Amino acid sequence: MTKAIYPGSFDPVTLGHLDIIERSAAIMDKVIVGVLVNHAKSPLFSVEERVNMLRDVTSHLPNVEVKSFGGLTIDFARENGAKTIIRGLRAITDFEYELQLSQTNRVMAPEIDTLFMTTSLNYSYLSSSMVKEIAMYGGDISAFLPPDVVKLVQEKMISIKKG
Repeated sequence: MTKAIYPGSFDPVTLGHLDIIERSAAIMDKVIVGVLVNHAKSPLFSVEERVNMLRDVTSHLPNVEVKSFGGLTIDFARENGAKTIIRGLRAITDFEYELQLSQTNRVMAPEIDTLFMTTSLNYSYLSSSMVKEIAMYGGDISAFLPPDVVKLVQEKMISIKKG
């Protein structure tokens, strides 16, 4: 069985993320989406909210599972029996960072490979940070996120503005 993990913050999950998940699910027997618990960042959504968002938007994919994790990605891969880490690439700047990360992971875990998937052209410019900034100023984010996630982001922004 080919098993891969697709780690990330997913704050929030974008159509670009979903594209990579769907394409990964088509070539792997099992894909585990790992929602990173990063104490160095202040995410818009809690880990539980991000896990639930991802479970909702991937519910049509029977071979996709969503879990949260903290610590090293290679440890998460090992704990889940995955031999592949999926990483999405939008631009050359992503590649430089991701290559360095994958080479470091390879030294620490030679049994785990990294598979780079280029983002579909429709989403090559897209990032969660950009979406949050647009939403903060009341812009239309419907072209960037799954419909249910749009609603959650808008609700979160309203609650933040109310204080």
